[in-house]
Parts: sequence; C-alpha cells; structure tokens
Amino acid sequence: FRSPWTEPYHGDGSPRKSHLIGPSTERLELRAIETSDAESLYQLCSHPDVMRYTGEEPLGSLEEAEKAIAEHPDFETVGYGRWGCVLKGQQTIIGFCGLKYLPEFDAVDLGYRFLPEHWGQGLATEACRVSLQFGFEVLGLNHIMAMVLPENLASIRVLEKIGMQHEEKIDYEGLRPLLFGINRPKPHRKSDSTF
Repeated sequence: FRSPWTEPYHGDGSPRKSHLIGPSTERLELRAIETSDAESLYQLCSHPDVMRYTGEEPLGSLEEAEKAIAEHPDFETVGYGRWGCVLKGQQTIIGFCGLKYLPEFDAVDLGYRFLPEHWGQGLATEACRVSLQFGFEVLGLNHIMAMVLPENLASIRVLEKIGMQHEEKIDYEGLRPLLFGINRPKPHRKSDSTF
C-alpha cells in the first residue's frame, strides 16, 4: 500500500532532492539547523513556555542540543524536515518550522516553535503558510497534518489561519492531541464561458 499523502517522495524510500534551504517569507529565511545553531536550539527547546505544550522533555544541556542536531536524519532520509527560522539579515535561529514525515501515520506533519519574544508577531503563521505551500508545490504532497494539544489555543489559531481543519482527537505518545489537516488546493481552471 502506498499512501497518496507521501507517494511523490517516499514511494521508494529515497528522496529526490535534499531541501536544506527552505522557503523564505518577507521577514524569515528557513534553512536546515546546523551544529553551529546548537546554542539557539538549546535556548528554544529548554524554554519552559516553548515546551509547555509539546509533550517533550526540555533539552537539559548544550550537548543534548548538539546531539539532537547531529542525529536529525530527515534531510538525508526524506529530503526535508523542520527548518530553522532566521529573521532576514540575521544569523541566529529564533525558532523552527517545517514538515516531518511520521512513519507511524504514513503522513507528513507540520510543526513549529518560536522563542516567546517572537510570539504575537505573525511569524509562526508566516512560516507555516510558506511551509504548506512548499509541501504542496515543491514536494507534491496531497495532504499535510498537524497535531496540537487542546489547551494550546494560540497554536490552534495559527493552524486555523493557514486553512487547516480539525479532523479528530487522537492518541499519540501518551497524549490526546487534536489532529488538523489540509489537502492540496485544487488547481484553478479557466472558465469556458465569457462575459
């Protein structure tokens, strides 16, 4: 069985291209997180407010951040992953956003995190919107999912703003997240009629 969600890039288990440089927006550049970003990743993934609704343990040290980066195989195995988000004209990542293949669902998941000083500025919405566009237009995906805990109202609003719809509540890694999803937009057809 081949899932229609992942067929274009997972049918034979190897990516067509590794997308280390992701899309960009008016304010953000998205790129693969490198070992030189370990301090920034540690700041992000050890912050209690950032980690509150993730279901993951915060990173305990800079060494854990370095290990997480070194052991992140997504760009090599499927050709894409969560990109570090950098404000244009700067070098330091302020968050991450992007797509991740989840084999347990045979689906592609949209995920993101930003440092609290960058919340409320529309950056998550901006990064998520361009990540969806990348998934549909560049990767050829038919469906993208996202999971969010019900109490994470700000993230639910982000997913709704980018057009994702609540599909169901699921069991995942001991949590009960809401599952959101969006299908590839249908191509626009020119009307045969004239006015």
